Amino acid sequence: MADIPFDKYQGAGNDFVIIDDREGGFGPGDPDLIRRLCDRRFGVGADGLILVSRHDRADFEVRYFNADGRPGSMCGNGARCAAHFALRKGIAGPKPRFQAYDGVHEAEISGGTVRLRMADVTGWRIVEGHYFIDTGSPHYVVFTPALDATDVEAEGRRLRWSPLFAPGGTNVDFAETTADGLSVRTFERGVEAETWACGTGVTAAAIASALLGLSGRGPVGVRTRGGLLKVEFEIRADRITDIWLTGPATFVFAGTVAA
Repeated sequence: MADIPFDKYQGAGNDFVIIDDREGGFGPGDPDLIRRLCDRRFGVGADGLILVSRHDRADFEVRYFNADGRPGSMCGNGARCAAHFALRKGIAGPKPRFQAYDGVHEAEISGGTVRLRMADVTGWRIVEGHYFIDTGSPHYVVFTPALDATDVEAEGRRLRWSPLFAPGGTNVDFAETTADGLSVRTFERGVEAETWACGTGVTAAAIASALLGLSGRGPVGVRTRGGLLKVEFEIRADRITDIWLTGPATFVFAGTVAA
């Protein structure tokens, strides 16, 4: 493989290497190469890698890989950044439709803000007193009265590998209600550490908050370590619909890396 051109993006501090793979040169994804590109010491550095490729029935397809090199599930902030990337590259317009892990999504782009329609949520349950919600990726949402004092790395790692969520494990979100919404910190599987933001995680936290009667249905402002995201949705009898995740998507720099 020749040298690889890429763009570096971040959405509320959740950062990604994005590659235009419309010609299919990246193939199914080389785990060793993906790990190297995402490595913050020996590569570009990112929470994950995104391939933007062609799709027969949508403007493009988003394929997401975790920093550990394995294919990932839905990544909300990554999808928002991919939509902005596609607009910059002339792949799609400001209201693209694209295929992702959990189906077709729509986005609305205005300057550096991207509003993303998430897939309906049909699966949620209470596990040991806390909500487990699949928002395209599985999330276990734990509310705490002292978020800043929470050991996200230690407690997140313990719950991420809990037998309750075997065999795939789960992402873990620690949330606290605030005067103007929520604050959320997420331990992400695949990164195996706390990230500065997680789109599917803040979505799960906002939904869990509403189900618990702690907040309304939106828009809910969610503060992460990397910035503010907004979530809105409707709660039906058997599903959560009309879910929109809004926040910044920022092009950081472009470069070329040796394959």
